[in-house]
Amino acid sequence: MSAGHPHDTQIRALYARFLAGWNQRSGATVSSVFADDGDLIELDGTIHSGRLQIASDMRRLFAERATPTFVGIVRSLRPLGDHTAVLYAVAGMVPPGAQALEPALHTVHSLVAAEEGGRWRIAVLQSTPARYGGRAEVITALTAELEAARHGGTSA
Repeated sequence: MSAGHPHDTQIRALYARFLAGWNQRSGATVSSVFADDGDLIELDGTIHSGRLQIASDMRRLFAERATPTFVGIVRSLRPLGDHTAVLYAVAGMVPPGAQALEPALHTVHSLVAAEEGGRWRIAVLQSTPARYGGRAEVITALTAELEAARHGGTSA
């Protein structure tokens, strides 16, 4: 769980706003939590650099195709220095038209937050596929945990 951070609530809120923006299919909301020079690294390794580019790329993505809905659970948050922190989360996605999470889309999110001018922003958010070496029991347990969060349990 969390090691604690003096700005825990603000940093967790960045992640929650990122997920909410994605789920609302809003490039403006997704990009609003990033630093001016922030990076968003997708599951496939695509890098979107800079808040304006992230906004543009996300608007285009949301306009061109239906995207899955995210649910996320923060695993830990710890300081890296006075003005930086790292947050780790697991997330699942419900594909468009589906009623349940798709385990093949599970991801681990690594988020580096930095304080700029008194406000916390995402410096880097990286998605890594959560394959767990093919261990079915780990993936099944994560799917159950994410489904519980999706249906009213604890999430981002």
